[in-house]
Amino acid sequence: MKKLINKPEDVVFEALGGVALAHADLVRVHFNPNYVVRADAPIQGKVGVISGGGSGHEPMHGGFVGKGMLDAACPGAVFTSPTPDQMYEATKAVSGGAGVLHIVKNYTGDVLNFEMAAEMAQAEGIEVTSVVIDDDVAVQDSLYTAGRRGVGTTVLAEKICGAGAEQGRSLKAVTELCQKVNGWGRSMGMALTSCTVPHAGKPTFDLPEDQMEIGIGIHGEPGRVRMPLKSADEITEMLAMPIINDLPFKRGDQVIAMVNGMGGTPAIELYIIYRKLAEILSGSGVAIARRLVGNYITSLEMQGCSITLLKADDDLLNLWDAPVNTPALHW
Repeated sequence: MKKLINKPEDVVFEALGGVALAHADLVRVHFNPNYVVRADAPIQGKVGVISGGGSGHEPMHGGFVGKGMLDAACPGAVFTSPTPDQMYEATKAVSGGAGVLHIVKNYTGDVLNFEMAAEMAQAEGIEVTSVVIDDDVAVQDSLYTAGRRGVGTTVLAEKICGAGAEQGRSLKAVTELCQKVNGWGRSMGMALTSCTVPHAGKPTFDLPEDQMEIGIGIHGEPGRVRMPLKSADEITEMLAMPIINDLPFKRGDQVIAMVNGMGGTPAIELYIIYRKLAEILSGSGVAIARRLVGNYITSLEMQGCSITLLKADDDLLNLWDAPVNTPALHW
């Protein structure tokens, strides 16, 4: 294992220390329990928006804390759900009297622990709602989930719901907005290589040099099929067509499109994927209204990519365009 770390057990703590030093103008980092919170939180009269999950997917979620996006993020150990006390303390830290929305990826540990945290916060008089993101079209159930996994649409939901909360929308309105984004978003990913969890010290799974896995999860969960390596255009079609057919996206739709790297894929390859995706969507009569290309929801150093498409109306596009200032996303 070659990694730029000191001790495996210190990885998350030391990374959070780096975030605190690098982005002190945007966020504060609280330790024991660990969470990242907006520097100006809590904001009175504003809905708080929180997400979280295992570390190793950076910049998600801590990189998306700041104005116009998340109010707080709870980082667990690598590929491990955060604890209820992290989520509970983060909820209290962002509560400005207007309620708090939990955006939860559909992984069993995340769902259960966020539910416990919500109950604890509600017992103290904080109104909490939760939306579970389950946008992965690759498989119905996995090692970590009942139902579809929550992946790339999470990033888009955090941006759009964060903008809605920043505008002063009510908890009910921001919650309904998140439900709409989840209902209109679809994703699928693939891997060329495994990744190595620092504590494990060896690859999570074995993938021969001449093989790829289509439909892989962000923790290395199995996908739809393992097969010989194909060209970038063929891979893009294998990811895009199941997404397009699932909603289904139809001629005349506008979408926000994200081509996401899994952590070890260079930008030059992601733009090759985006080029083919744009061609496929154009041929289907679907217009890309906005786009993101880069590493936003990763799996440590895994080589591979994912595609997310979100059907977008004028309200979603306006919220997407609203100002955002976080360590990893800003305009």
